[in-house]
Amino acid sequence: MSDVLSDETRLAADIERLKVEFPKTRELYREVCALLFFRFGVPPTANRLYNLVRRGTMSTPASVLSEFWAELREKSRVRIEHPDLPKDLSEAAGELIGTLWARAAASAHAELTSLRDDVEARRAEGEQKVVAAREELGRTETALEQRTAALLAAQVEIRELERQQAQEAAVRQAFEAQIKRLGEGVVARERDLDKVRDTFSRDLEKLRETAGRAEERLRASEKRGLLEIDRERGAVVKVQKELAEAAKRAEKRDAEHRRTVEALQEQQGDARQQTGVLQGKLAALEEAYKSLQEQLKSLRATTRSSAQRAPPAESRPPARRATRKATAGKTAGTKSRT
Repeated sequence: MSDVLSDETRLAADIERLKVEFPKTRELYREVCALLFFRFGVPPTANRLYNLVRRGTMSTPASVLSEFWAELREKSRVRIEHPDLPKDLSEAAGELIGTLWARAAASAHAELTSLRDDVEARRAEGEQKVVAAREELGRTETALEQRTAALLAAQVEIRELERQQAQEAAVRQAFEAQIKRLGEGVVARERDLDKVRDTFSRDLEKLRETAGRAEERLRASEKRGLLEIDRERGAVVKVQKELAEAAKRAEKRDAEHRRTVEALQEQQGDARQQTGVLQGKLAALEEAYKSLQEQLKSLRATTRSSAQRAPPAESRPPARRATRKATAGKTAGTKSRT
């Protein structure tokens, strides 16, 4: 099986090489006939030739095959009619060649008939394929019209996209110009940054020197601070003792103050009670005072009426003084009761 596949592979490769060397169809068929008969030992047939070459019509390989057998017969006859051969051998060879030729012709005719039937079947199949192809062409034309409409729409969209692309290109150019300006600005800022870095480095070195001196001063200050802290601790202990004593004295004063407050609260209660009593007495005195004022008004009215009926003015002063004495005696009696 592998040998058959190998022969078929080599045969296909040789035929492809012959197709390149012999572009004419009849010459290609003639070379394929010689290849099959002389190299592979296979009698060529018209159907086999057409299946291998696939060029021209079905009658071409049959015609070339007839020419091939005729040429082969002529060449064989020359060899048979060679004067060195005996006559009986020459006749036997001629009969053998005639027999071979008749058989080859019969085989070629049978192959031609089979090939014609095959061609007719393929023609009918081809017609069916043509009908199917026409139907497919109609569908293809419809699809083509649809695609043409889609293409027109796509062209409109492409023009719009080209316009947008032009706008985007302008925007891109503006961005590129802006980026260029920004790049130049970045370069300038980097130069400024380098200058600032140099200045910062010098300032940092100065600050380090200043920090070193400050650190030395800080160590000295820490030593002095520790000494002062020790002194302050002693003072704090002393103050704490004084605060403890002051707290004790404050507690004593607080206790005395509470006792004083309690006594004052008791006195305040007594004073409120006395105030209530005095307010009652004051109300009674106000009533007595009002009564006296009414009596005084009544007495004054009586006095005025008496004065109008009384003797001359020399006799009136004693009476007025007597009235004043009586009023003063009543007021003194009221105050003494209070």
